[in-house]
Amino acid sequence: MEDAAVQSVGRSGGIVIKDDWPGYSLDLFSYPEHYSGDLDCVFIPHGVIIDRTERLARNIMDDLGDHDIVVLCVLKGGYQFCVDLVDRINALSRNSNRTIPMRVHFIRLKSYLNDQSTADLHIVGAEDLSFLAGKNVLIVEAIVGTGKTMEKLLKHVEAFQPKMIKVAGLLVKRVPHNAACLPDYVGFEIPDQFVVGYALDYNEYFRDLDHICVINEKGKMKYKIEKEELQKEANAIQQKA
Repeated sequence: MEDAAVQSVGRSGGIVIKDDWPGYSLDLFSYPEHYSGDLDCVFIPHGVIIDRTERLARNIMDDLGDHDIVVLCVLKGGYQFCVDLVDRINALSRNSNRTIPMRVHFIRLKSYLNDQSTADLHIVGAEDLSFLAGKNVLIVEAIVGTGKTMEKLLKHVEAFQPKMIKVAGLLVKRVPHNAACLPDYVGFEIPDQFVVGYALDYNEYFRDLDHICVINEKGKMKYKIEKEELQKEANAIQQKA
């Protein structure tokens, strides 16, 4: 990525992508044809994501090596990042004198309507986390914006009295009123743009993109859902919980 658009490290500890970064032309990369016309650019290519994830795995190994940890993967957006991060930690463990025995547990957070975060936060799969008592916990999340959702999740997890909590976030957005609740391990600090791909979605679409891309207005309108439809989905999630 070009020096003019990228700083080495920012307040979040991640690679900083500047506000004027235009991204890469879609013509330079392969992506699903069914999203043709729905994207502005490739913001972070898949290969760059993987390289940065490997570095984060090394940082986690340095800090937590020889600790048993419980990885708390935040679905659905954090799934791919969690898989790749755990895979690289395991690879480092196989080739090192230090190891990190890991268990992985999945929870799901739902707080978005189209491209806007809402005050309603639904946590699925986290009702009883009593098994975290006295454990070292690594929360793996794809993206942190204002930090309010992460703050609520941390309070929820802390209630079960784990020994230690660390947070790995692939992306941190520079948004107004960004909370002090920043991840301990950050991949990239990005401008306040709505990004999709690498398991990040817009109304459940775009998870099948390998790259992190910026969705355009045409894409937002194409896959937009009304509030009533979201309420039906939320009700269905609660019934299954």
